[in-house]
Amino acid sequence: MSGTPRRRHSPAVYRRRRLLFVVVLLAIVLGIWLLIAQPWRGAAAETDAPTVTGPSLLDVATSLPIPQGGTGTAEGQAGDGDADDEADNGETGAATDAEATPSPVAEPVAEPCAARDITVEAVADKGAYPTGENPQLSIRLTNDGVDDCVINVGTTTQVFTITSGEDTWWRSTDCQDDPSDMFVTLAAGQSVESAEPLEWDRTRSSVDSCGRGDRARAPGSGSTYWLEVEIAGIPAIEAISFQLY
Repeated sequence: MSGTPRRRHSPAVYRRRRLLFVVVLLAIVLGIWLLIAQPWRGAAAETDAPTVTGPSLLDVATSLPIPQGGTGTAEGQAGDGDADDEADNGETGAATDAEATPSPVAEPVAEPCAARDITVEAVADKGAYPTGENPQLSIRLTNDGVDDCVINVGTTTQVFTITSGEDTWWRSTDCQDDPSDMFVTLAAGQSVESAEPLEWDRTRSSVDSCGRGDRARAPGSGSTYWLEVEIAGIPAIEAISFQLY
């Protein structure tokens, strides 16, 4: 009994089968590599990473903010000229507050300033003041370190104190208005000073006399007074003296 001869497949069928086998094998290898490498994790990390621009994450200091308030209205000082001065001071104070307001920033790149690297100096515009002229007081801050550093120069950290002998006549924090923090980068070797001087109206301050017009006035006639300052918990290297007439 003769059987029907088996039909052989054409070469094209074998080629398709071999191609399918290669494709399946490559898919298996690719699947194993994806399970091990998990490349999507790296892409997700790059997408979530924050974008940082500029040389520093904090503004570099250019000047120090000015404490507001701290003076009273002494008897005999009211007048047209004083009213104009108060208006000018109000405008200056508003502008300074706007300049001193820091923008929200990310964590700083530089390290906090070390007290040993910072020099603080008290500054007065004159050594002697004639009758009717008030002392103009400032702070000078210098980074003597070799690296940039971050420091809080806000009005919450500034203290001006005026003494005569053992008697404390005036302290800027007694009647200070709206103190605030201000973190800035102080470049290595950089010095900054108060944006505008702080004026002492020659009266005695206390937390109980804020806004009063009958505060005691400091004697003149060549009396000597001493100015001490502090910023960021770092006191000035020395007090400076001036005279009132």
